Amino acid sequence: MSKRPIVLFGDPVLVTPTSPVTSFGRQTEALVRDLLDTVDEPGHAGVAATQIGSGLRAFSYNVDERIGYVINPEIAELSEEVQEDEEGCLSIPDLAFPTRRAARAVVTGVDLRNEPVTVEGEGLMARCLQHETDHLDGKLYIDRLDRDTRREAMRAVRRSEWFLGSEPAPQPAASKLPSGLGGI
Repeated sequence: MSKRPIVLFGDPVLVTPTSPVTSFGRQTEALVRDLLDTVDEPGHAGVAATQIGSGLRAFSYNVDERIGYVINPEIAELSEEVQEDEEGCLSIPDLAFPTRRAARAVVTGVDLRNEPVTVEGEGLMARCLQHETDHLDGKLYIDRLDRDTRREAMRAVRRSEWFLGSEPAPQPAASKLPSGLGGI
């Protein structure tokens, strides 16, 4: 059991689609434990396996006192109604940009016993489910931004101290980003 460091923007693991989990033994249990320990920090709404350096398809979530994980998640349903709110990411610290997402989302997958699970939510939970599934597909939230906002985001990333490598990346505090989003 351990909190793992978050992989930062620029690392190829973040843009590489993950492989499905096919073995449900000790290694998978350790990955899930690490995901749950890592998401159990103030400002962490979700952590994808890629964000802790694993190429396996799993994520954890911690939204509105709902804490859990999904192995081999897939988006099963998205509402036609949308939300556009500030979104941040632990792998792109201290930055947030308006990102359009479905207002409601349903994710299906399995648990550590390879039993089916379904997680659904609205608002921040819907955003988290979509964001983390995107990570596992090799996509970052900035990939969803309109052209001008993405250009602005990339300029901000290039100016960031963590990107320039001048010092270790700070973990964003929940209070730094709008709507309590420390990063999803």
